[in-house]
Amino acid sequence: MLFVDYSLAFNTIIPYRITTNLEDLGLHPFLCDWISNFLTGRSQSVRVDNFVSSTLTLSTGAPQVCVLSPLLYPLYTYDCMATFSSITIDNFADDTVVMGLISDNNERAYLEEVKHLENWCQENNLFLIISKTKECIVDCSKKQERHYQPVRIKGTMVERVDSFRYFGVHISQDLCWSHHTNSLAKKACQCLYNLRGLRDFRLTSKVLWNFYTCTIESILPRNLTVWFGNCTKQDRQALQRAVRSAECITHTELPDLQTIYYKRCQTKARRIVKAKQ
Repeated sequence: MLFVDYSLAFNTIIPYRITTNLEDLGLHPFLCDWISNFLTGRSQSVRVDNFVSSTLTLSTGAPQVCVLSPLLYPLYTYDCMATFSSITIDNFADDTVVMGLISDNNERAYLEEVKHLENWCQENNLFLIISKTKECIVDCSKKQERHYQPVRIKGTMVERVDSFRYFGVHISQDLCWSHHTNSLAKKACQCLYNLRGLRDFRLTSKVLWNFYTCTIESILPRNLTVWFGNCTKQDRQALQRAVRSAECITHTELPDLQTIYYKRCQTKARRIVKAKQ
């Protein structure tokens, strides 16, 4: 897996390129022209205290803090797709992951796909930050350790790491989730310290429960269906101890992680079945 990092991705949108993409997607020409006009000739200045800089006209990128910008960028990069059947390119906003299935030690497709992505970035005015781009190899085979060719972008070798944090989940090369659960347990302990402080101020159980819901419960079950089923017993117990400690502090019964896991798996299964009907 190659986790790609772009520099100021939302500021690199070129109006005429996104207009072409929108036309390929079947949008009305009037709407395409409106978006092109929206992105072209924008005036910008910076104010610091009583000093205002000179006005600069911009015709590249999407405006900051604009509800349309998060939509325009995926439309701008929608044609960033894999060219080989063994490769998958996953795009979410400005986060891109190249996932390659290596069979019989044949890395040709994967390396060529990375080269193709590099060329695509140059054509679309996207700058790859090589120092922040990381590669992680997931190999659970019990055979002799294999040696994979290093990935190079613009002649620079990409760093290979044992684990990488992707959307809040630490993915390890052996698909062991101890690193991730340890990180969650540490964050939960920090929140428990604040929860005890609120209890010492004699706040009501309802306020303490709300704090638990917004901090600890929003951290522990994040992406639970991905990693909880393959956790070790020790990792699960470490996370559950944080829930039990919160119960003692708030004096309220809290749902355990196993119950949350089952409910979310059932919900996801229903969605899969419904989508296939």
